[in-house]
Amino acid sequence: MVAMAIFFISVFAILGLISQLMSNARAFQKKKGADAGMVHAYWSSITNRVTEGVERGEFNDLAEFQDQYRDYSWEKDTMFYATNGLWQVDYRVINKRNGRVESSVSTFFYDPNTQSSSFPP
Repeated sequence: MVAMAIFFISVFAILGLISQLMSNARAFQKKKGADAGMVHAYWSSITNRVTEGVERGEFNDLAEFQDQYRDYSWEKDTMFYATNGLWQVDYRVINKRNGRVESSVSTFFYDPNTQSSSFPP
């Protein structure tokens, strides 16, 4: 009887531990990494104008993420495209630990106030 009680106590302790580990694993799976779409959405929401050049920053510059994306930085590269008012904007998310680009997206943006005479074709 005593042996059965010890056996069941140890089995229930192990099952409780496994349940806790599975819960922690699910929590880690739900956490999403930084995405270039987040940077694109931010810049698209604050302005309808473009400026040529490269801009860089941290994710806390975009919003209050509370160090959720502290291992990532973003980069926005804007260049004039070949037609009137059309710009190519490249957004990249860079992992600061290894320097690799984790996510990128390229979009085209039309700014009717851009004159092609001021830019080379």
